[in-house]
Parts: sequence; C-alpha cells; structure tokens
Amino acid sequence: MTARKELTTAVLGAVLAGALALIAGGQSWASVTAERRAPLPPASAALSGADAAPLVPAAGLVLLAATVALLAVRGAARVVVGLLAAVAGGALVWSGVRALTGGLDDAAADLPGLSGATVTGTSSDVVATWPLLAVVAGLIGVGIGALSVLRGRAWPAMGRRYERPGAEPGGAPAGGPSRSAPTASDEDRAVEAWKALDRGEDPTTGPTADPADGRDV
Repeated sequence: MTARKELTTAVLGAVLAGALALIAGGQSWASVTAERRAPLPPASAALSGADAAPLVPAAGLVLLAATVALLAVRGAARVVVGLLAAVAGGALVWSGVRALTGGLDDAAADLPGLSGATVTGTSSDVVATWPLLAVVAGLIGVGIGALSVLRGRAWPAMGRRYERPGAEPGGAPAGGPSRSAPTASDEDRAVEAWKALDRGEDPTTGPTADPADGRDV
C-alpha cells in the first residue's frame, strides 16, 4: 500500500468511526424501570447513549476532527493526531463494554422521575446494538490512530494548488529575465533635445564620424 493510499484509508476510517460513534450516541441504550413504594406504580424511561456514556459523542467529534487534521498537518503533528484518535477510540471501546457489562446503573438512577425517596430500586434492559456499535467505532479509531502514529510521517501533505510553480517571493518567475528599464517619456526626450541645443548640437541628426580618428562626434 502506497503512502497516499494509507492516508486515504486513515481519513476514511476516521470519518466512518466518527459517524458510527455519533449515530450510537444518539440512540436509546437502555430501558430503565424504577420500582416505587405502593401505591405508586413503577416508572420507566429511556436512557440515551449521550446520558449513558457521554464520552461516545465527544469521541465521535474528535475522530471527525481528526479527518481534517490528518490532511492539514504533516510530520510529527500527524503523530499527535494519531494519538488523539487512538485515545478517542479507546474511550469508545471502554464506554461500549461498560454498558454491556452492567455499568449503566448509576446513569439510570439519575434519570428524571426515577429517583427520590419513593424509589426502592431500578433495573435496566440494555439494547446491545448501540454499545456494540460504539465498540466497533472504537476499534476502528484505535486502528486508524495506530496507523497514523506508525506511518503518518511518510504520508504526503496537502498540495499548494494555487501557488505558481517556480514563482519567487518578489513575483518574478525563477530564473526569468529581469524587468526591463522603463522607456523614456516624451517629456524626457524634449528635455534632452533642449540640452543638445545648448551644447550646440543638432538633436535632429545622429552622431557624425570624425574623419581624423574615426570616433563619433
């Protein structure tokens, strides 16, 4: 795989991971039910991904920003972008695994209407699809980040499309001829004619040759 193809793969992977994270974060991750003292009936509410795992949408935005940064920077800066992408991917994996292993109880207890003195306990029914999607997005982010760290220095940078090749800062083409001197104006020629008349020369004739030594007079 060439350096340009690696860069394209990294950019598309970051876009995919960021989009999947934002999609997962906007869905309902669990249905929470709170048991309350009699005669109050149980109360239920949906726990969104943003409430269950606030790091998921944040990590998605970081990965989307990494797509632009990977194209805009070069060298060591790409390594930094790769590290940030890997960290964002790790946060996604951790958030998804935490949700799948019963780590949503604290977030469920904070939902409006599901807390208070009348609540005796809460239970949550996790929708596994969206935490798993966050894990997939995280794995892609970690892979893209590792690729950027290991190979990013060799990737090409954005070209300067609007800069003329061979142009110098002064505006003249490199190696080109220098700007010619400005031609004399009519006023300058008139002044020279008057000076010639003062010297006793005829400005309407060209220089004449001196037969003695062959020099112009």
